[in-house]
Amino acid sequence: SEIYPGKSEDAEGLKRFFKEFSFPGGVGSHCTPETPGSIHEGGELGYSLAHAYGAAYDNPDLIVVALSGDGEAETGPQATAWHSNKFINPIRDGAVLPVLHLNGYKINNPSLLSRVSHEELEALFKGYGYNPYFVEGSDPETMHQALAATLDRCIAEIKQIQAEARSTGIAKRARFPMIVLRTPKGWTGPSEVDGHKVEGFWRAHQVPMSDVTKNDGHFEVLEEWLRSYKPEKLFDDSGALLAELKDIAPKGARRLGSNPHANGGSVRKELKLPDFRQYAAATSPPGHLQVENTRPLGVFLRDVMRLNMNNFRVFGPDENTSNKLTAIYEVSKKLWLAEYLPEDADGGELGSD
Repeated sequence: SEIYPGKSEDAEGLKRFFKEFSFPGGVGSHCTPETPGSIHEGGELGYSLAHAYGAAYDNPDLIVVALSGDGEAETGPQATAWHSNKFINPIRDGAVLPVLHLNGYKINNPSLLSRVSHEELEALFKGYGYNPYFVEGSDPETMHQALAATLDRCIAEIKQIQAEARSTGIAKRARFPMIVLRTPKGWTGPSEVDGHKVEGFWRAHQVPMSDVTKNDGHFEVLEEWLRSYKPEKLFDDSGALLAELKDIAPKGARRLGSNPHANGGSVRKELKLPDFRQYAAATSPPGHLQVENTRPLGVFLRDVMRLNMNNFRVFGPDENTSNKLTAIYEVSKKLWLAEYLPEDADGGELGSD
């Protein structure tokens, strides 16, 4: 309501919000950059970890908790992004706490990582360089306490890694924690509809029952499900959140929707840019110079980086040299906190900072 006054904190505002949900020109069915507190488009799977690590680079006081579903974990970008921990410098960067949420299914297929053994899953993430913690179960109160305790432990572990690196001035690869969270799909929803299993099965995806306006049995299931969350203990007669509950919530920038790190416009820094015209090749008289078209770009990027050492990076999977951008290595080497070989010292252009 603070960002979108039309979504007032009452029954009328809720009706408008529900009507616009997943509707053209309304509210996205997934998190979108228009959602307060989100820099991420959740509809296309595969990018949550990459975005999380991007937010943590050059942001030493930030810890990003990144949730990935087991379906998203099967995408190519997500499978690769687990290795971003090899590029986190615990002195100058923040940290990412990945949470792999296993609920067993995608839309209607079982997910791979939910069907392997605990030992295999633990070995996988240890092999990726993480210290995995497991929080598994189906009782809400027990799981709430278990996850809260595990989050506290992981945050303390991250801060210890950072404190050691920053006190010694030695940046080395650390084994950061991650969490495997296993809960039923459709958790706390209807256990069955028309005799078919729903909670803990693929049928819980999105809308577990249809035609509630015509099928009285389905309407009763829906009503029982929604009433199980005890809305009368959450909202007053006008539909507004009870004041005593609202007072519990964080205030100001500590709210998820007001976190400045989740609003790119509020933390963006203006780049200091050299005059691009100084990098142009002379064209008069024509035909008297042989000039590579991307090498001057490398020189320009080098100088941009020199002027913005803490808020400008060049990302490239492997093509900086072949694309003639090697001038940037005069200012900053290729960030690398994995293993070094002796021959890397001869042209490898690797560095921990």
